[in-house]
Amino acid sequence: MSNRILSLLSVMALAGTAAAEVSYEFVPNFITPPPGKETIGDGHGEIAVDSAGNIYVSVQDKDPALAGLQVYGKDGKFIKTLPLPPSLHGFVIRKFGDGEHIYAAVLGEQKVIKCKLDGTVVMEIPTSAFPAEQRDFVTVSKSDEADPKKKTPIASGVKVADSKTEITLKLADGTEKKITKEKGVGAAGGLKLTNCDVAPNGDIYVVDGYGRSFIFVFSADGKFKSVFGGPDQILSPSDAEKPLALLNAHKIFIDRRFEPARVMICDRGHKRMLHTDLAGNFIGEIATEMRNPSSASFHGDLMCVAEIAGNVSVWDKANKRVADLGTSPALTNTPGIEPKDWKQGIVTSPHGITFDNDGNILETEWNKWGRVLRWNVKQ
Repeated sequence: MSNRILSLLSVMALAGTAAAEVSYEFVPNFITPPPGKETIGDGHGEIAVDSAGNIYVSVQDKDPALAGLQVYGKDGKFIKTLPLPPSLHGFVIRKFGDGEHIYAAVLGEQKVIKCKLDGTVVMEIPTSAFPAEQRDFVTVSKSDEADPKKKTPIASGVKVADSKTEITLKLADGTEKKITKEKGVGAAGGLKLTNCDVAPNGDIYVVDGYGRSFIFVFSADGKFKSVFGGPDQILSPSDAEKPLALLNAHKIFIDRRFEPARVMICDRGHKRMLHTDLAGNFIGEIATEMRNPSSASFHGDLMCVAEIAGNVSVWDKANKRVADLGTSPALTNTPGIEPKDWKQGIVTSPHGITFDNDGNILETEWNKWGRVLRWNVKQ
């Protein structure tokens, strides 16, 4: 890429950030894929940096040489792949008294794992540890014979029994409903865990982002404590024209910029970000009318956000947007943009994001081939 284009990209970032005196410069081709590979592999996960500056990227590729948690050095060169589940949709790296660990939501297995930086799993929160009211909530539907993809809902509730001939649901009013398993009848639902983070006291927060957007709280040793959010708890300003509950709360993070810390929620279905306190009480909206916020990271008073519809944004502690990076001219939200169509410094579908220890930004995309972009903060 020509120096002229790179300079233009830097100027574009600076234009939106002059007031806050923060600007970034795009770094082309920062990541060196694993040996013999042209790209890092199918990406639908997260990116994070440990205290030593090493970079971790989750990859769900079918190639076992790529799948798992890839580790890169500070220089972007491949080091190794940790043999962790390929469906690590969201993860963070946090350091407490017992050392530095990876906390991850395993979407394909609906569990949370805590592991050392070498990939050794030291704790697991299994599916069975989640409350039945959310874990076993399903919708029973019947498929259309002519068009199996078309489904007509029959009832929704907590599945309490499932035999060869019928499904029994506990409904919202406490009654039970038995549904005969005739042709085309089936149940779908349950947990779809997408991310987790850790509060200052060690409590682990987990979000059911592809399910019903509940946020679960577990103790540091994995014992269930409480749950909030979901489709029924209103989390919007009291004077809102349309009260909102969470919808596709894609990822959550503990925002330690504040004391006490807060829960920052990427409410992607409503194109907004919001804060609650650690008990789940609404504090306020951070921003609305976004390009579908999908992930976030913090450094000092700044927060960077991956917006899956084609943008990376940077916000200050006062909820002011201070930079936009890599903005796609058109809205995006697809994993199918091929490498030949990638444009240097322009995002496709940002899915995960992190600051490194120096305040530089790394973003990973929802992309079948896998892509990581980097912007360095200008000193």
